[in-house]
Amino acid sequence: MNVKSKQVLFWAPRGLTILFAAFLSLFALDVFSETQGFGETIFALLMHLIPTGLVMLALSIAWRWEWVGAILFGALAVFYALWSGRFDWSLVISGPLLLIAILFLVNTASRGLVEHK
Repeated sequence: MNVKSKQVLFWAPRGLTILFAAFLSLFALDVFSETQGFGETIFALLMHLIPTGLVMLALSIAWRWEWVGAILFGALAVFYALWSGRFDWSLVISGPLLLIAILFLVNTASRGLVEHK
């Protein structure tokens, strides 16, 4: 595998995760359409941002240990698919999570499970 392919394979899951987190964050904006007080709105916003926080936490772990990231993103995909109970949303949310898990796994496999420095 050449250097360019390795760089693309390294950055693809990370970049996709950041884009996916931004996409998930858009769903939190609906709290501003409701007529609630300031404190209730902030609480609702924080509740809506929990999935984004989980994705970013998984990314921070996956940045160092890609094989753990592959497991975490795969687990998040399966969890959401089982939790949502709706096939259309499962595909929209779990699909990218599964793709990211596969990309981290492929990147790990291309470099060996443990990289010695």
